[in-house]
Amino acid sequence: MILKNKNFVFSSESVTEGHPDKVADQISDAVLDAIISEDRASRVAIETMLTTGICFISGEITTKTYANVHDIAKGIIKKIGYTKEEYGFSDSTVGVLTSIKHQSSDIAMGVNEEEHEQGAGDQGMMFGYATNETEDQMPMPIYLAHKLTKKLAFVRKEEANLIPYLRPDGKSQVSVRYVNGKPKEITAIVISTQTDNVSLKRIREDVREYVIKPIIPENMWAKDIKIYINPTGRFIIGGPVADTGLTGRKIIVDTYGGVGSHGGGAFSGKDPSKVDRSASYMARYIAKNIVASGLADMCEVQVAYAIGVADPVSFMLNTYDTNKVDEDKLEKIVREIFPLKPKSIIDELKLLNPIYLKTAAYGHFGRPESDWMVNYKNKTFPSFTWERTDKVDALKNYFNIK
Repeated sequence: MILKNKNFVFSSESVTEGHPDKVADQISDAVLDAIISEDRASRVAIETMLTTGICFISGEITTKTYANVHDIAKGIIKKIGYTKEEYGFSDSTVGVLTSIKHQSSDIAMGVNEEEHEQGAGDQGMMFGYATNETEDQMPMPIYLAHKLTKKLAFVRKEEANLIPYLRPDGKSQVSVRYVNGKPKEITAIVISTQTDNVSLKRIREDVREYVIKPIIPENMWAKDIKIYINPTGRFIIGGPVADTGLTGRKIIVDTYGGVGSHGGGAFSGKDPSKVDRSASYMARYIAKNIVASGLADMCEVQVAYAIGVADPVSFMLNTYDTNKVDEDKLEKIVREIFPLKPKSIIDELKLLNPIYLKTAAYGHFGRPESDWMVNYKNKTFPSFTWERTDKVDALKNYFNIK
């Protein structure tokens, strides 16, 4: 949804790392990291489901290495904070079940490079988006929603003395009023956070003081702003006990909060031969560099593939009439400097490294530079490479812009 030069209110949500769907995403990506760190030629497509007392991991893995999926899952559950039996779901009591097979040979013959150029791991369309309304070229509602959920986790884990009774599960939602297509003020904030059995009054006071105020300055609040904190009045039962978690169910949280388009494919648990993931990253990389260069105020990119075929079947660039240069010429230079074949995308963005766990909570896009390196088993790898703006000069030079 992109409404240029219109007045409207738009809302986006984020969830904490302890939300059941995000726990599932993190387990899937932790398994991927463990495998790809030892065998870069692996093919991985892992799905996780979580419910009371059970973590079920299934999917396809073709690799020459071994990963202890059972220990990885328990380690992620512990790291997130599900460590107490009273939560109804904990690392010490959860049962981990697996059903994992090899990648289909029918798919492999189109993706592996033994006899021909690496093709796309599936058909489908992928989108990337960027806008100049925030410093990280993200839509403001999802940008702020992620900041709130990250702050919830921070005051629970790093500053537990501030709000010591928080539990891992939680959500945020931010509504932004746009005037003439530009964000002006915050009209509503929703925080739902799992807690111990403490008074609602204390929860609302603490969350307002230690979570909302540090993230959203009061000068951005609308005069009639509505703030809802645990609006049902009670949120003690949470996590996989209250809500079954599934890999890939938070695809809008993972991307742009409902702004722009989405091809429908999830990211987590998939190695980069799956264009659902790698081509979405490339589409964001293109859109962000265009906006960061000042060539457009907003940009959406679509790319589509046929399974087993290297070249995309289509490419579209749309600046929604915010372009400062000829859009046809812009598309021409984009096609010249940004690779779109699967193997070239993987090489350009350095996607055959164990960088994926960190992407599985708080969004795959709009991450600050402090997130751009990942340490894995005492080795450091470049991450969120699709967030870099290293193509800005090439784009500007093409149009003779200083």
